[in-house]
This record gives sequence, structure tokens and C-alpha cells, in this order.
Amino acid sequence: MVRSMTGFGRAEQDFNGLNVTVEIKSVNHRYFEFSSRLPRSYQYLEEKLKNFCQSRIARGKVEVSVLIDDTRPGGTKVEINGEYCDSYLNALKTLKTCYDLKDDISVMAVARNPEVFKITKNDLDAELLTESVLTVAAEAADAFVAMRETEGQRLKTDVENRVGIILSRVELIEKRSPETVKIYREKIEQKMLELLGNVQVDEQRLLTETAIFADKVAVAEETVRLRSHMQQLCALMEENEAIGRKLDFVVQEMNREANTIGSKAQDIEIARAVIDIKAEIEKIREQIQNIE
Repeated sequence: MVRSMTGFGRAEQDFNGLNVTVEIKSVNHRYFEFSSRLPRSYQYLEEKLKNFCQSRIARGKVEVSVLIDDTRPGGTKVEINGEYCDSYLNALKTLKTCYDLKDDISVMAVARNPEVFKITKNDLDAELLTESVLTVAAEAADAFVAMRETEGQRLKTDVENRVGIILSRVELIEKRSPETVKIYREKIEQKMLELLGNVQVDEQRLLTETAIFADKVAVAEETVRLRSHMQQLCALMEENEAIGRKLDFVVQEMNREANTIGSKAQDIEIARAVIDIKAEIEKIREQIQNIE
């Protein structure tokens, strides 16, 4: 199954007043790279989340965000920071007196200062919290992988279509290549006749020249190897594992064969076919950069 390296998954569950939300997203990367966004007091979850993601994701730059909202009764306690509040109000009164300001001190005005309150949360059981977060992460990962597979199928279809275009150009080259030898023989024979006039053409010399040319422009080995690489490319896309790096190597080999064919081309139609092949290989190369 071909999977894209781009994906997103989100899940949310409530565990008796403990609301846990997990988001997983990724973009292209040569290797597996992990980062997380966790509440400060729950940083110990990072390594467990990394190990979990690595078990489901082979490549990509992965970011996991976790939001934990504790709405249980008694889960959060808000108290007035008395000592700070006294000092703060005295400072406000001094400010009013010194600068002859309007006295508009109100509860809401004072409450805007976050230091006025002390907010404490009951510690959550680490083992229970870890289990809850990983449960939600598994659900988010399912959605994440499903999105990757959907995008991967689109990439696979596009690559296979481009392989079909390349094969059509390879067939043209294979049919055209013997014709170029025939055309060359006719041209050199005509040239000999023009130079020699009524003198009989040296058939052996003609055969030798034609054979040298045929050997020089022969691309049968290259087209066979190019076909083999394309078969391997299609076979890899049926495997159920990370294949992006393997595909990249195969495409490099395809490009090598196309370059060799191009360097041997002595015919305008073959040269145009090679240009088409190289253009499609480049488009395939761009697409497989997105494959895990």
C-alpha cells in the first residue's frame, strides 16, 4: 500500500471529566523526525508518543499536539493570592493619589491581572493519563494513516499513468531504431553512387559502414533495462512497507538509461521520444518525494 508522507488525524475522548484531544500531522522528510506540543506538566508523555508514532510511521516530519482539559469536580482549585492582591491594590491606590486619577478600581479590573489568583490542579495519575492519551493517539493515528493511504493511492495512479506514457515512447524508439539504420544505409549508398558515378559500389565497405553505425546507435540493451526498471517500480508500489527510498533509486536508474539512449540518438523522432521520457521521469521523481 502506497502511503503519502503528508497526513493529518485528530481524535478526542472524554474519560470521566478528563477530556483528551490528540492531533497528528506530518509533511515530507527524508527520515522520521518527531516533535510534540504538550502541556508543560505532561512532558513525560513525549517519549511514549514518539515510540508510538514510530511504530506506525516510517518516514516524515511528524508533529503531535496534545490538549488535556480536566473538568472533573475538584480537579482545579482557584484561590486569591492574598499577599500579592493586598500589595497590588495598595499600589493602585498610591497611583491614584500621586497622579490624581479617577478611582475606577473594580473587581473585574483587578481580576484581569492573572497574578491575583492562584490556580492549582490535582495531579493526575501518570499511568492512567498515559493510557488515556495513547488510546486517543491510536484513534488519531488511524485517521492519519487513512488520509496518507488515500493520498498515496492518488500518487500511485499518477505514477502508473506516467509509466504508461514512458512505455509508449520506448515502443516508438524500439520500432524506429532499426529504421534509422536502414535510412543510414540508403543515404551512404546514395552518397557513394554520387561520388563514384558508374563505378560499382563496394558492398563490403557499405556493410561495414552500416554495421558500425548500427552498433553506435543500438539502444536495445538500454530499452530492455528501462522496461525492467519500470516493472520494478510498479512492483514496489504493491508492497506493504515504506518504499520511498527504493523508488528514488529506481528512478535514478531509469534516468540513467534515458540519458544513454539520448546520447546515442541520431534521429529526430527518437530524440523527441527521449525528451518525453525524461520529462515523465522527472514528474515521477517529484511525485515519489511525497511517498513514505
